[in-house]
Amino acid sequence: MTIGRLMGLDVGTKTVGVSVSDPLGITAQPIETVKIDADAGDYGFARLSALTEQYKPVRFVIGLPKHMNNDEGIRAQASREFGEKLSAATGLPVSYQDERLTTVQAERVLIDGGVKRKDRKKSIDKLAAVLILQNYLESH
Repeated sequence: MTIGRLMGLDVGTKTVGVSVSDPLGITAQPIETVKIDADAGDYGFARLSALTEQYKPVRFVIGLPKHMNNDEGIRAQASREFGEKLSAATGLPVSYQDERLTTVQAERVLIDGGVKRKDRKKSIDKLAAVLILQNYLESH
């Protein structure tokens, strides 16, 4: 069982979905979606640092977008680089969680919940972050 809060991240090129666990590491809850511009070098670290101060996680869990054959491509490498920079900026350790199909799963949850298409876009990244973190919690 995890002792201390974890923060889960679904890292994209334009947004980072953020979730947080309870202090015992049993459940994950959505927090927000942080806008980023990776091409311009803006990784949202100012906002993530503020969230780190607020929620006081002991570790980040970042989704690792692997290919279905388990290979890691460009997006997985980008997630690892993001994790290294985030760890250097905050001093917190980073773990990675296979995130294959979490966005599809998140979309299905929102559709099944009756969320309209235009509203799904606002929630999908933070829900994917919840699924990444919850999968990590259940496997550790």
